[in-house]
Amino acid sequence: MAVIALCSASGSPGVTTTAVALAWNWSRPVTLVEADPVGGSAILAGVFKGVREYRAGLVELALSPLDAGDALLEVGDRVEGTPVTFVAGPRSPAQVPSLEPVWGRLADAFDDLDRSGQDVIVDVGRLGMRGCPEPLLALADLSLIVTRTNLVALAGVRPWAASLAEHAPAWRDAGLLVVGAGAPYSVKEVAATLGLPVVATLADDVDAAAVYHRGTPAGRRWGSGPYVRSVRAAVDAVGSRIARGRAELLEGATP
Repeated sequence: MAVIALCSASGSPGVTTTAVALAWNWSRPVTLVEADPVGGSAILAGVFKGVREYRAGLVELALSPLDAGDALLEVGDRVEGTPVTFVAGPRSPAQVPSLEPVWGRLADAFDDLDRSGQDVIVDVGRLGMRGCPEPLLALADLSLIVTRTNLVALAGVRPWAASLAEHAPAWRDAGLLVVGAGAPYSVKEVAATLGLPVVATLADDVDAAAVYHRGTPAGRRWGSGPYVRSVRAAVDAVGSRIARGRAELLEGATP
């Protein structure tokens, strides 16, 4: 089981859309956790187009008397036709303080998912927000900052990248997921500027991404288009990065 956390440093690079796109194209059963502290589920309003009612989520998990693993199963909803189980985030910012005890409990819940063969993708939202689930970034096998390549976006990421370098190992493994490489800076330039590896890239195609962003009907050729191809390549790249990291850990532990 792998835990992948997605976050942003500034602006709106599409963290939630990217989390949904990766989850919907994941190669194994995966639990998508909406941990963005902003409140008001962007996923229920977006890819589900507001027709999927809120049943339970992280707030109910926080209040549950069950152990973390069982509580997570109780609040998760299977998404038919996908490998995804969805766990909704807070419905309003006022609920965010009640979630602080949840972040630690989720580590135990994720261990339970490990035994059932499920991976986890966490939408953390914007770094530095009140109620940001920083413990989930620390426990994730891979934490990715989603960014575009323009100067404003890179300037927003740079202080966080510098902080990670100064306080390593604050995250187990940190990297970048770049949306729209070459607009205007290349992957190589982004990695050199920020001092973090670019683990994966996504095509910058607003219309194609709208299927995952706001539930727009997919066109006939959408599944074979550049955006979906880049999502699938990103899934493979993320999996390869985690596999290499685990192999290195095993080698280091071998006497």
